[in-house]
Amino acid sequence: MTRVIGIDPGLRNLGWGVIEVSGSRIAHIANGVCVSGGSDLADRLLSLHQQLTAVVSTFAPDEAAVEQTFVNKDGAGTLKLGQARGIAMLVPAQAGLRVGEYAPNKIKKTVVGVGHADKAQVLHMVRLQLPGAEIKSPDAADALAIAICHAHHGGAAGLGAAIAKATA
Repeated sequence: MTRVIGIDPGLRNLGWGVIEVSGSRIAHIANGVCVSGGSDLADRLLSLHQQLTAVVSTFAPDEAAVEQTFVNKDGAGTLKLGQARGIAMLVPAQAGLRVGEYAPNKIKKTVVGVGHADKAQVLHMVRLQLPGAEIKSPDAADALAIAICHAHHGGAAGLGAAIAKATA
């Protein structure tokens, strides 16, 4: 079994979701959101770092996956999101984890079947793939989708290999 943490970077709300992968089976372990605290950017980043470090320590994942971000119209907003993404990559790296990175369209295509799916579609498909899971927020659902994408494409516990073998 391999435990995977998916991380949806955000400066205000950083979603996280942990799944366990065994062969072609995926099971929900936990999910939630790290909400940044503090009055300035440094305090908010420190808050996210501390909270995500506690999550990684608590759930002891074997691998991590993070959503890639792209430049948008607001350069300052993109830069701040990039700093939060740095925290999302730093914390697992500090724990010695391999970190996979996935484009938003690849995550949506893997989980929903459509690369331009909306948040409601992602949430619906994550619920279908992880029955009984109480999903804390849309950010947590996105993080679980990232973890599921990693399970399919990142080699977690051989799910990608199991699917390839089954379809060969």
